[in-house]
Amino acid sequence: MADHLVLLAPSSNRVYAGAADVLVAAELTILLGGTGAPAVTRVELAGVGYLALATDDLDAVTAAALGRLSGSFALFRRDGDDLRPVPLSRPDRFDDDLVTIPKYPGKTNEQFTRLLTNVTLASADRDPDGPVSVLDPMCGRGTTLSTALILGHDAAGVESDLKAVEAYAAYLRTYLRRKRLKHTTDMSPVRREGKSLGRRFDVSVSPATGGRAQSLTVFSGDTRQSASLYGRRRFDAVVVDAPYGVVHGSQATATKKDRSAAGLLGEALGVWAGQLKHGGALGLSWNTYGLTRERLVTLAQEAGLQPMDGEPYQQFGHRVDSSIHRDVFVARKP
Repeated sequence: MADHLVLLAPSSNRVYAGAADVLVAAELTILLGGTGAPAVTRVELAGVGYLALATDDLDAVTAAALGRLSGSFALFRRDGDDLRPVPLSRPDRFDDDLVTIPKYPGKTNEQFTRLLTNVTLASADRDPDGPVSVLDPMCGRGTTLSTALILGHDAAGVESDLKAVEAYAAYLRTYLRRKRLKHTTDMSPVRREGKSLGRRFDVSVSPATGGRAQSLTVFSGDTRQSASLYGRRRFDAVVVDAPYGVVHGSQATATKKDRSAAGLLGEALGVWAGQLKHGGALGLSWNTYGLTRERLVTLAQEAGLQPMDGEPYQQFGHRVDSSIHRDVFVARKP
């Protein structure tokens, strides 16, 4: 029987590269629909590791999943001792340097951001009623937002640090001009009842390959005010790479902040859940040293979400450094 082998893309992060085969295998299983999907296993040929997909032929769903996969570098069809290259059909509407160019302390590995976005969207249970929209209510300097644009989606974010919003806006303006992409950008103040709430950054951009223009909006502000900032707008997915040393700090008393992940997420999850369309999904990465999965499941259920607890969803835990063990949690809005 023939099968297909995925050669994983190299990663500049050595620690992440060591865990990538397990993570990407779980990602591919979810992209293929989980239960009943072709088996994904890890194999080694001539000292090189691959992911093996047990299927003779690629149907449209499988081909799309392989092209979207966060770690796919090349694809081969194995027939006996022969490996034959197979083209990857990628959905990317913009070059990957949209996310790889920015370098700053605390930036998440771009491959992991794509994995988190893929797993979240694949876990949604709804037929899109228009362009797919992704919200990152802790968007930092925009890695998740740029990843959503690359994958062809509309993006929205909230970030408490105005300087981070301004840095992302400056980068995007320069990038879009340098790439000579048709676009508009606007930075404007946000006011409610005579009070300044921060700034709003809006982008409309058309890819060089043509097709519809995509939108991006970022508000500066508290993540717990995300629903107030976006009003009645709802999203197909909420994708959050929670800060590992939480700087957003939930307010515990009038004078003291509780900077624990549990304190922040306990307040924010209900807000984010309310911004999801029915059938939409929330995907969250977090440091398990500050919050257990069991507690996170409880918080999600209290917010009205249904946790996804099948086997592939249990395979994403991995070490980042001595103080961070990162995992992925996904839940769906009924």
